[in-house]
Amino acid sequence: MSDAITRRFTRVEYEYLVEEGVIAPDERMELIGGLLVARDQQRDTHAFGAEMAAAALQKAFGIGYRVRVQLPVALDDESEPEPDVSVVRGSLAQADRTLPSRPDLIVEVAESSLTFDRREKASLYARARVEDYWIVNLVSRVLEVHREPIRDARAPYGWRYASVRTLTSVDVVLPLAAPLSRIAIADLLP
Repeated sequence: MSDAITRRFTRVEYEYLVEEGVIAPDERMELIGGLLVARDQQRDTHAFGAEMAAAALQKAFGIGYRVRVQLPVALDDESEPEPDVSVVRGSLAQADRTLPSRPDLIVEVAESSLTFDRREKASLYARARVEDYWIVNLVSRVLEVHREPIRDARAPYGWRYASVRTLTSVDVVLPLAAPLSRIAIADLLP
């Protein structure tokens, strides 16, 4: 039996596979660190959690920001994840046709993907210098707030967050890019 061969892809190659129909639009795939990763099918609670987070963030950030739900982000040449929610500066009218690459906030809603979101995705987002990364943890019904990206050779992508706080339904969170906005954690938990 031979050793398995892993083929890494660039974002350009990945987008070509999508455009040519090799990866169907209904296939739930993400490019993570050069590898194609199949995403879990969404359950009701996960989908509702993404909607709740998007609604709370739209209210908190308001005009001048776009709240994007399950849309790709171009982090680097080998990563194009589709976070559950991302917040980027600028209105839709100001946006160009390229994918955003510098989100102000990324939110993942996690149940079965919790370990992957905490380890791989957190390291990937830290490497891309995403300053504010939140995980709506459906298992423990808390919000995990990841901040302060730093280098760490032991992390999957060589980066991790130095600060990780866990907030419960009675707490509030202030987004780094909208520090005057207070978001009740209860508004993020389905």
